[in-house]
Amino acid sequence: MFNLRTLQRNKTVKYGVPMLLLVVGGSFGLREFTQIRYDAQKLKRKMDPALEAKVNMQRQSVILEEEYEKLKELKLDEWKNIRGPRPWEDSKEYQEQQRSNLSKNN
Repeated sequence: MFNLRTLQRNKTVKYGVPMLLLVVGGSFGLREFTQIRYDAQKLKRKMDPALEAKVNMQRQSVILEEEYEKLKELKLDEWKNIRGPRPWEDSKEYQEQQRSNLSKNN
């Protein structure tokens, strides 16, 4: 007749080996698919050479200093705050009113 141990070994081989192959194979497959994903993201992030020259990190501090010098030359103390029209106000009418107020003040 058949032995109980033989039956247990057959179940282990019948169910265990495919499960083991599925887990190990899935691990390798998942690694390959994620690698493809990250490679595709790297390709998308590559910049146009002309744009990359403009965004050069060594020249970045020089660009900031140039912008700072431009802002220093502006007369920021002589600005006037003018309120824009509210959503319920007619913008053309309000602009005419603002212009007339400015001409009266000057």
